[in-house]
Amino acid sequence: MNARLLLTAVLSAVLGAAGYALYLHFTAPGADSTHAGHAAPAQSDRRILYWYDPMVPQQRFDKPGKSPFMDMDLVPKYADEDSGAGAAASVSVDPRMQQNLGVRLAEVEKTALEGGGNAVGTVRVDETRIRVVQSRVAGFVEQQQVRALNQAVSRGQVLLTLTAPELIATQHELLLALKSGDAALASAARERLRLGGMAERQIGEVERNGQVQERVAIVAPETGIVTELNARPGMTVAAGAPLMTVAALDRVWVVADVPERDAALVSVGRSARLSFAALPGKVLEGKVEYIYPEIAGATRTLQARIALANAKGELKPGMLAQVSFSGGAQEKRLTVPSEAVIETGTRSVVIVADGAGRFAAADVRTGAERGGRTEILSGLEAGQKVVASGQFLIDSEASLSGALARLTAPPPVAAAPAPLAQGKVDAVDAAAGTIKLSHGPVASVGMPGMTMSFKVDPPALLRGIAVGQEVEFDLEKRGTDYVVVKLVPKGAQHRH
Repeated sequence: MNARLLLTAVLSAVLGAAGYALYLHFTAPGADSTHAGHAAPAQSDRRILYWYDPMVPQQRFDKPGKSPFMDMDLVPKYADEDSGAGAAASVSVDPRMQQNLGVRLAEVEKTALEGGGNAVGTVRVDETRIRVVQSRVAGFVEQQQVRALNQAVSRGQVLLTLTAPELIATQHELLLALKSGDAALASAARERLRLGGMAERQIGEVERNGQVQERVAIVAPETGIVTELNARPGMTVAAGAPLMTVAALDRVWVVADVPERDAALVSVGRSARLSFAALPGKVLEGKVEYIYPEIAGATRTLQARIALANAKGELKPGMLAQVSFSGGAQEKRLTVPSEAVIETGTRSVVIVADGAGRFAAADVRTGAERGGRTEILSGLEAGQKVVASGQFLIDSEASLSGALARLTAPPPVAAAPAPLAQGKVDAVDAAAGTIKLSHGPVASVGMPGMTMSFKVDPPALLRGIAVGQEVEFDLEKRGTDYVVVKLVPKGAQHRH
């Protein structure tokens, strides 16, 4: 964007020099009286609106002469150079200049916008595939094989070994029940060991060997990565304490951030194609399985969730995805190339070409944007031509010819000063700088007619003023007081 602004500034300067050269050409003796490649009426038949300096087009003058800004004559602005009273201001650009500036036109036409949309997504862990590993009995961590977050583990892998007095006591009960032949007691002991977290394999080894296992192995319930790690070697743990959290990665979520303006185009069940920068050339297919119920406040996006199989583990949490949602073509709507729309922050503008070398700015109301085209809700009609490239250069040309100044509202006309009030002098005190007047209404401060004493500022206004004299004066309100700031004998030239 900075490079574009720099190019615009440089070309604006070039256009300024070109405008000055053209001005010299058009005003030189014997010069052709055409403008921008079009024949102009005889100057004697043309009505002049005002004069201006092409380098400062917003400043207008009511008569010809030298520019106060630089050493050049003011240029007349003719009435036939406007599009008409109340119409949008325009600027003429010679066809050769258009070619040099790279101006490209596009037609306003009805096209079918794609019904889908694009979004950026992020790979996340499937929250339904998260398992918590916990201690079901009190004990302490004897050995720990997995000690780092995000470490990969396999189903059945030993995570740590736990010494639990309760499980040791229950194993002794099981061995005694087997020796005594009490099947019911042995069955109850096995069940308590299972509930305490011992695997069937470990219980079987106790029965076959007749030996109590002091350390109980805690194994991974799923193949995945460790996302939380709460245990450390030597730590005492209570029954039910979480030791680790394991997230399986054989299936992952891609959460797509859909712009708010496209929220209505995405629905549950909509097909999507996903590509990843980390997997060049690979495109995956999926479907939207869930739409989150709120718009993200910071990014103003709707989040859509897509589940993908990840048996090979290629998709890793945090990876970015380009998501394209499928959708049939919608009904045809009025559109222009997106590059033709100038967004100012408060309005959307396009430069319209009339086919005769003239260009005018038009405010438009835009809708959806798909496939490089923007929907036009109002401001244009089908068949019109708009500038698709070179808008900013035409803007610079318009500035040189004063069209931009006419695009804005004319400056307010200064209100005529209020007439001086009329009065008769009843008393004068030059030493105190005061005067007493019997006067009519004072329009500048909204005072009705009355007799009143006023302070005079500056006191020098009292020179030559005598009692009984008819005067003209004006007041200024200062705080709660009214002060005479103008005072002259009636009919005399005003003194300030």
